Amino acid sequence: MEFLNTFLFMLGEMSPYILLGFLVAGLLHAFVPAGLMSRHLSGTGPSSVIKGALIGVPLPLCSCGVLPTAVALHRQGASRASSSAFLIATPQTGVDSIAATWSMLGPAFALIRPVAALITSVAGGLIVGRTEKSETASEVKACMVCADEVQPRTFAQKCREAIVYGFHTMVGSIGKWLVIGLVGATLITMFVPENFLASLGAHPLLAMLAMVVIAVPMYVCATGSIPIALSLILKGLSPGAAFVLLMAGPAANFASIAVISRAMGRRAAAAYLGSIVVGAIAFGLLIDYLLPRSWFVAAGTSVHAACHHAMPLFDAICSALLVALLAAAFIPRFFKRSPKQNLSAMTTIYKIKGMSCGHCKASVEKNLSRLPGVESVTVDLSEGTAAVEGEHSREDALRLIEEIGFEPAGVL
Repeated sequence: MEFLNTFLFMLGEMSPYILLGFLVAGLLHAFVPAGLMSRHLSGTGPSSVIKGALIGVPLPLCSCGVLPTAVALHRQGASRASSSAFLIATPQTGVDSIAATWSMLGPAFALIRPVAALITSVAGGLIVGRTEKSETASEVKACMVCADEVQPRTFAQKCREAIVYGFHTMVGSIGKWLVIGLVGATLITMFVPENFLASLGAHPLLAMLAMVVIAVPMYVCATGSIPIALSLILKGLSPGAAFVLLMAGPAANFASIAVISRAMGRRAAAAYLGSIVVGAIAFGLLIDYLLPRSWFVAAGTSVHAACHHAMPLFDAICSALLVALLAAAFIPRFFKRSPKQNLSAMTTIYKIKGMSCGHCKASVEKNLSRLPGVESVTVDLSEGTAAVEGEHSREDALRLIEEIGFEPAGVL
C-alpha cells in the first residue's frame, strides 16, 4: 500500500507538467518548418554552435531519438560543431522535463538545468569546431528525410498533427522510460535506508563521480530521471550529485556514443562525452558549494508527508489521462502479430539495431519509403525490424539504414 501511495503521489505531481510538455512538443513539431534548423547550422564558429544548442535545449528528444535527427542535420549541411552542440543539449532537457523538474525539484533545479545544458553543449560544440576540417560540397549529402518539400497544410491539419505527435508519438517515445523512472524512484524511497547515502552526502565530489559511473551506462530520459534524483536527495545525496544524474543520465549512454563515433567521428564522440561529464560535475560543485542549500531542499522535504494525503482533483484527472495515453501507446504492442506473418513474396525484413523510440521509427520509415520500388515500410520497434514491401535494392536499403545513423544487422 505504501508503494502505491508513493507512486501515485509522484505521478500526480508530474502528470500536469508532462502533459503540458507533450502539447508544446507537438506544437513545435507541427508549426516549426522542417528545414529551418539546418539552414542556420552550417558554420563551425560560435554563432552556429550557439544556434545548435539553443535549438536543442527545448526539444523533448531522448538520447536515442536525437541521434537520427542530428545525423540528418549533419548530412543536410550542418557542421559537426553545431551538430555536436545540438546532440549534447537536446537529451539533457526539454520543455516536458523542465516543467516536470519545476513540479518535483523546485524552480532552482528547473532553471539551472537548461542553463547547464546550454553551456555544456556550446563548449562541446566549440571543441569539435576547433578540430573540424572544412568539408567540400560533394561531401555533404542531402538527408532524404528532408529532401522533399513538405506539402502545404491547413491550420486544422497542423493542430491535428500536433496532437497526434505530442500525445501519441511522444508518449510512445519516452513513456517506457518515464514509468521505469517512477517505479525506480518509488523503490528507492521505500527500500533504501535513510542513512545509506549519508556518507556520500558528506563527500559531494566522490558522490558525483559515483553518479557519473552509474549514469553513463544507464539509459533514462530527461523526464524519467527526475523522480530518481528526487528519491536520492531524500535519502541523503547532495543536490549537486543528484544534478549530475539529471545531466549525465539522459545525455550519455554507450549506444549513443558508438553511433556518434561512427557517424561524426571519434573527436565528436569524445567531445560529446567529455563536455557532459565535466559540465555535470562543474555544475554539481556549483550547486553544492556556491548556491544556497535552501534553494534545493524545499521540493523534496514535503514528499514523505504529502504522499499519504489525498490527490487533488486536477492532479487526479491529469494522472488518469496520462495513464490512459500510456495504455493506448503500449497495450496494442502486446497484440501485434509477428512481422513474419502474412507477408507477401515481395516483402523483405531488415534487422536494425539502435531503434528505440517513435522518432527512430519515423526516420527509418520515411527514408526507406523513398527508395525506388518500395511500396510500404512497417517498423516494429519491439522486434527491431523494418518490413519493406516492393521490389528494391537490398544493398541500397542497408546502406541507407547506416547513413541515417542506425546499424543494419542483416536480412531475415
